[in-house]
Amino acid sequence: MADRDWKNQTAVTEFIFLGFGDFPDLKILLFLMFLVIYIATVTGNMLITALVVTDQHLHTPMYFFLGNLSCLETCYTSTILPRMLASLLTGDRTISFSGCITQLYFFCALAATECCLLAAMSYDRYLAICKPLHYSTLMNTRFCLQLAAGSGLNGCLATAIFVLFMSHLIFCGPNEIDHFYCDLIPLIKLSCSDTHLSILLDFVLACVFTLPPFLLTLTSYVCILTTILRIPSTTGRQKAFSTCSSHLIVVTIYYGTLMIVHVLPNHDTLNILNKVLSLCYTVLTPLVNPLIYSLRNRDVKEALSKAVSKYVAFTKTGRESSII
Repeated sequence: MADRDWKNQTAVTEFIFLGFGDFPDLKILLFLMFLVIYIATVTGNMLITALVVTDQHLHTPMYFFLGNLSCLETCYTSTILPRMLASLLTGDRTISFSGCITQLYFFCALAATECCLLAAMSYDRYLAICKPLHYSTLMNTRFCLQLAAGSGLNGCLATAIFVLFMSHLIFCGPNEIDHFYCDLIPLIKLSCSDTHLSILLDFVLACVFTLPPFLLTLTSYVCILTTILRIPSTTGRQKAFSTCSSHLIVVTIYYGTLMIVHVLPNHDTLNILNKVLSLCYTVLTPLVNPLIYSLRNRDVKEALSKAVSKYVAFTKTGRESSII
């Protein structure tokens, strides 16, 4: 009977983002704030990617993964912020059904890929600190490429299975998504279908594709910290920890906020807190990653300094040539 009722209702063709509420006076301020964040995120991550590609001293496994992460972060934040900026500028908060499913796919695929890439980076640091004599042999170019490609394949495959299943759910109203992007749980709550199987499939795929990278990251850092604590000299401990501290900060911020959002009870009173925390891993994490890696990494700072010096010298030479 329920199935017949769904079929008699008009299918939803578009959704409406509720975002952070309707505050006309704050629209321009929010637009400018998120625009600056987006420009800074793209510029910072692309700069790190360019440095890793062009500087010979950064052609190592650690910086190979860092370049991949920076490129991924640019794509990751670009699945959400441009649409949010357009909504703030025009006031149009609608998104088509196909557009919502597409955003959900790319967001989830890139998030799952980032989990795997962070695990690959932690494994790289584990080999460098715990198995230094075998590091160059084990972490060779071929293996690095396999880890990076496997991370992307893992994220795309897991998400494709789930989103394909999600696209067959029935949406017959209401069509208001209580979020600022097409997130999984708010979208499932709008479905008129029986969503128990969707939630179960999400749990199974998370356990199969996302939990292992998290456990590998956790295990790697337990081994790393254990090894560092065994180093007799304070200088040696500080030097060893400095090589992985930036990555550890990024992992803590990313997984910390991600877990809090998914552990929070699904109550209306916590929706605002949920959205604010969601901003941490969808918007702020891609923004602070370049800052964390550049400010705490001597090699990146040196590469940036050389790049700036070359640019200044090139500009100066160009001006002198034009004068002559």
